[in-house]
Amino acid sequence: MGMTMSQKILAAHAHLDSVKAGQLIDAELDMVLGNDITSPVAVKVFEGAQAPCICCPEKVSMVMDHFTPNKDIKAAEQVKTVRNFANKYGVKNFFDVGEMGIEHALLPEKGLVGAGDLVIGADSHTCTYGALGAFSTGVGSTDMAAGMMTNKCWFKVPSAIRFVLKNKPAKYICGKDIILHIIGLIGVDGALYKSMEFTGDGVRYLSIDDRFTICNMAIEAGAKNGIFPVDEITRAYLAGRFTREIRAYEADEDAEYERTVEVDLSALKPTVAFPHLPENTRTREAWGDVKIDQVVIGSCTNGHISDLRIAADILRGKHVAKGVCCIIIPATNAIWKQAMHEGLFDVFLDAGAVVSTPTCGPCLGGHMGILAAAERAVATTNRNFVGRMGHVDSEVYLASPYVAAASAVAGKLAAPDEI
Repeated sequence: MGMTMSQKILAAHAHLDSVKAGQLIDAELDMVLGNDITSPVAVKVFEGAQAPCICCPEKVSMVMDHFTPNKDIKAAEQVKTVRNFANKYGVKNFFDVGEMGIEHALLPEKGLVGAGDLVIGADSHTCTYGALGAFSTGVGSTDMAAGMMTNKCWFKVPSAIRFVLKNKPAKYICGKDIILHIIGLIGVDGALYKSMEFTGDGVRYLSIDDRFTICNMAIEAGAKNGIFPVDEITRAYLAGRFTREIRAYEADEDAEYERTVEVDLSALKPTVAFPHLPENTRTREAWGDVKIDQVVIGSCTNGHISDLRIAADILRGKHVAKGVCCIIIPATNAIWKQAMHEGLFDVFLDAGAVVSTPTCGPCLGGHMGILAAAERAVATTNRNFVGRMGHVDSEVYLASPYVAAASAVAGKLAAPDEI
């Protein structure tokens, strides 16, 4: 029996001719990632084990993004712990204020991850890098510490589901609608510890940012990872930024999949995940009249330059509804600067929105936009669990930047063709 894309990457890094679903392996890593929340725990484990050094410092990245700029004393102490550790052990890929961005946008942008890589990160949305044809997955801080010590990690080889994406998406449909539709279809445990492998003629219509968004939210279906094949769009993104060898893996014709799910992209409609699970999806006819208090456009899911351009196109010449706070968060400093030079900030500010420095911030209820009791937010983030963005009695509606920007203008959940 042949292998899937994910299985081929795992086999190559385990120095095996082949692997099969359920097999336990030890594999060499191309990158170990941590942030300001998870890295301090890994540092404690690392130092508790009395490890003499980091095995491959160039293969470790630490990004201070969740509560950064430091929101309080505890956040400052966490960053200080990581900064001191990075200086002591020679971690050059340490990113703090002035250099940081949201980790899952920053590492691809910096060329630190790429096609064919095997990446672990002490953050569940590490699966984002599958957009580049990498096997990337979230782990605990203890595994992060072990990865720093040995440059290896153990894996149980996942089985896979193949998603065949067909046809060209309609107007106002982007990667967020696609992955929300899929999660609504299979459920939040529909791909539990499986690879979500995206193929089909519809892939060619998806930008690299669309693919980042889709793979980012693979974990919201319970997946171990999400992955796209390497094509011209992937190579164009990697050109000039990824300096290592591009390793493109294709699934064998006889690769074994647990099932195949076909998705007609041309038939999709703007999709929103209602509280309190990403699987609770509805299209426009089922939204009803949902008044809102806040809109957040950003995060590792939808803080890319294409997302900000979409928001600006919707907001241009309009104004955020009275009583609604609209917060724009570019995912990295480079995206922030590009958006500024393109004049997008003028559009946002003229519309009554605010622009933040790159940070995860409100996505996990950290800072820069916490919700009070009974408040509702439309967000381009990836989770809408109870209390995710603030008070346990608040509500989060997950949406694309098209819907988020339109909702900011309407003062309620709205599609872009309604304003």
